[in-house]
Amino acid sequence: MTVSTKPLLLYIHGFNSSPKSLKAQQMLAYCREHRPDIRVEVPQMPCYPAQAAEFIDNQVKALVDEGYQIGLVGSSLGGYISTWLNDRYQLPAVLVNPAVTPYELLVDYLGDQVNPYTHEHYVLAPHHMDELRAMDVTTLRNPEQLWVLQQEGDEVLDYRQAVTKYAACKQTVEADGDHSFVQFERFPADIIQFLGL
Repeated sequence: MTVSTKPLLLYIHGFNSSPKSLKAQQMLAYCREHRPDIRVEVPQMPCYPAQAAEFIDNQVKALVDEGYQIGLVGSSLGGYISTWLNDRYQLPAVLVNPAVTPYELLVDYLGDQVNPYTHEHYVLAPHHMDELRAMDVTTLRNPEQLWVLQQEGDEVLDYRQAVTKYAACKQTVEADGDHSFVQFERFPADIIQFLGL
């Protein structure tokens, strides 16, 4: 099998985030300087889960059809979505402080929301938690394709959930830190190597 000469990094941001997030910008900057051959896509994800799933699924399908070799990086809710995409397309993925059960976590956020990056106003309703649950991957079929980066000081998610769920996967678990993953700029080179780009 020949390896595609069209490498592409697809970065999927988290809840109420955007392509302007620091980690996304750090991946972009690294590739621009060190791997300009890699196309980097950081789409603005729709706010609602079913729309986000359809949007990113269509984007991946189109990129696969164009012959790209895709590697995923997903942060928080983006890690949850990346796990779903890995299950559908067997794409390697690096998950940064990934959400494991966002349909439980985001119950606390029901009601009016504003994305601080895009200033988009929207309303999260209980049925959106059902949309998230529909994307849950209960059995990891490709654990060797996943690498979890976690910091124990995550103030948003219980890091132990991901340690358990991704037990069969490569894991890097650091003490302290926070949900943003402090000093993420140490990792882009290793991420690209893991993704095979």
